[in-house]
Amino acid sequence: MATEVLASYQSDLIQHSMEIGALKFGSFTLKSGRVSPYFFNAGLLSSGPILAILSTAYASTIVSAQMSASAPLPTFDVLFGPAYKGIPFASTTALTLYSQHNLSVGLAYDRKEVKDHGEGGNMVGVPVAGKKVVILDDVMTSGKAVRGAIDTVRASGGEVVGVVQCLDREEVGQDGASSTVTEIESLIGEGRVKSILKMRDLIAWLEKSGMTEELAAMKVYRDKYGLK
Repeated sequence: MATEVLASYQSDLIQHSMEIGALKFGSFTLKSGRVSPYFFNAGLLSSGPILAILSTAYASTIVSAQMSASAPLPTFDVLFGPAYKGIPFASTTALTLYSQHNLSVGLAYDRKEVKDHGEGGNMVGVPVAGKKVVILDDVMTSGKAVRGAIDTVRASGGEVVGVVQCLDREEVGQDGASSTVTEIESLIGEGRVKSILKMRDLIAWLEKSGMTEELAAMKVYRDKYGLK
């Protein structure tokens, strides 16, 4: 596989995520039972500087995906951030899309508890009924959270036209063949799941940075669990 050329927003996100401990290399047992040579905790992306880097990366990924020759991301009206982690990601990305790319979209998110007073319901922000919606996600493992977000948007009358995740681990499922991305795309359309970073980008970054031990562990893991 040819070495990936990383965009500056991808390198910035990897570098700063490592600095704050959101991205770690080592040995980590995942919920699936797999022992991974890296771990990404998006919950730690919670300071002004790192949110600026993250929202720039999300916005750049969205704009780039809209201009893609193959399976472009459609024009959309609303960014949806699933509670709770997705809320700051979607709000800062909506702001960055406008301030950096002059792209104006609405913001919506859900509550985990249904509110029975005021405006009521479990949706907050611009109404999604009749609108084209893009969902932001951090890392898809089983895809349960994203499927829940798709159901929430659809139940409110919105059409999900894309999902943009922070990191695509590019792994096969427990059956050794399926991919969560493929499963989600079967719901919203082929090529409609995009990501800022993929496992191959982390490998390219490790290669460029001369982190040979971590690189070797990543390649072993990819050979064992990576999408073929």
